[in-house]
Formats: sequence, C-alpha cells, structure tokens
Amino acid sequence: MRIVFTGGSGKAGRHVLPFLRDQGHEILNLDRVPLGAEGINDLDVDLTDSGQVWNAMTQIFDLSELDGTAPGRPDAVVHFAAVPRIGLTADNVTFENNVISTYNVIEAAVKLGIPKILFASSETTYGICFAQGEVLPDYVPVDEDHPTVPHDSYAMAKVANEVTARSFQVRSGLDIYGLRINNVIEPHEYVELFSAFVKNPDLRRRNIFAYIDARDLGLMVERCLQTDGLGYEVFNVANPDTSVDLPSAKVAERFYPGVEMRGEMGEYETFYSIEKARRLLGFEPPERWRDEIGTS
Repeated sequence: MRIVFTGGSGKAGRHVLPFLRDQGHEILNLDRVPLGAEGINDLDVDLTDSGQVWNAMTQIFDLSELDGTAPGRPDAVVHFAAVPRIGLTADNVTFENNVISTYNVIEAAVKLGIPKILFASSETTYGICFAQGEVLPDYVPVDEDHPTVPHDSYAMAKVANEVTARSFQVRSGLDIYGLRINNVIEPHEYVELFSAFVKNPDLRRRNIFAYIDARDLGLMVERCLQTDGLGYEVFNVANPDTSVDLPSAKVAERFYPGVEMRGEMGEYETFYSIEKARRLLGFEPPERWRDEIGTS
C-alpha cells in the first residue's frame, strides 16, 4: 500500500513505520521531526494547517517519483501525531492541537477518497488513566462498550476525535478505524520498568494493568490495513497479558473489589479486553514482558 502516516517519528511511530516498511508498504511520514529511517520518506508538516495537510496528501512521496507516471492518491492514511499526554503543554493547547490536527487529517483523507483511514485514540478515553484520584472502571475486563467519560484535556480531545471520525465515516461510507491504544512500551523499557511493576503492581492501576509493545502496535495497524468493509469501528489495543506478576484473579480481588466481573478470565489475562480486535481483525499479539525480563 501507499501510506501517509502522521507522527511516525514519535515513541510508537518509530517502531510501527519500520514494521510497515518491511511488509512492503510505501510510506510518507508527516512529522515536524524527521525519522531518518531507510526506505521511509519524511515531510515536515504542521497538521494544524489544513492547507499543508491537503498538499502533503496530494504530492509525491519522493523525488524519484518524478520519473514515469505520476503516482495516484494514497491507499491509506494512518494518523498517530499528537501532543502525547497531558502535562507537556497547557491543557487548552493539548486539546486544540489534537482536535484540529485530527479534523484536518480525516477531512482531507475523506474528501480525497482515500479508502482506509486509521487514527490513534487512547485508553484515556475511559476516564481512568488521568483522573484526579482513583477512578474504578464500571466493569472488567474493560471493552469498547465501556463508557468514555474523560477527565482531562488529552482524553477529551480523543473522544472528540472519535466523534469527528464517526461523522466523516457516515458521510463518506469509507473505512475509518480508531485505535484505543494502551500504554506503549518500547523494547528497552522492559528492563527499565517492569521490575518495578512486579514489585509494586499499584503502579499499573491507571493503565488498567495493561500495555502494548510498540512492535505489536505495528501488527495491529497492519491487520487494520488488511481488513476492509467494517465502516466505523474503535478497537482496544493491548497485549494479551497484564503488566504485573499477579494472577488476574488476585488483581481483581485486590484492586477491583465490588467491580462487576464480566466473564471468566485467563490466569494472566489483560483487563483491557482485545477480544473485538481478535474477532474482527485477527489481531493476535504475543505475550511479551515475562519473556523479555525472564520472569515466570
């Protein structure tokens, strides 16, 4: 596929883009900072400027494309660019940047008739991650039907972006999929972080005890690219195991007393349900962290 990818130089994108390149896709990375990876084209674009977004989606990926027939429109747009959390810019700036940039990207893609649009939503939409104090889920495992009641500007923007995407999908009939991505873990972070998570599981309650390996996020994007005809859908994205060394039954007993348990769970099964992605996309990421740090 010919893919326009926004935010490919960020924490998630710098792992996802090489994965997609290795699947044979042509990629144009729209980011203020170049990734500089072999076989991936970089373009400096301000996504809050709709004119720049439109031009980026209609121009060549590389100077080599000047030879021969001009390439056609992209086959897909994957939108990951964002202020990545609260606390990095003023709250209003976070909200404004993340909402306007997403609107511009989806609007341009829809009006150009690009048939597949993916955008990064977030675990924060469920109102647990960045809440003041402790907020418990209504039930576990948390699936895509759980209420989204955000407590912060970042999550508010993500919920607004889901509304935007759904509206554009109804108008266009194109496939637009939102990825409610859990805490992204890079390979080097297993050694750096997970020993602390084993010693103190409390550190993971805001992430619903879940995580997604950055490399497996590439697998999720690829499964979305290869699955057509779903219209508008949102998907939780996580690895199948929890990020702590407590059996899930013990996690529920200790951290979710009185919270409704919907169905039986495996011994270390994630509380951030990925059943929908498994069922509709065939998303089957491996369990990761125990192998990475040697914990049984």
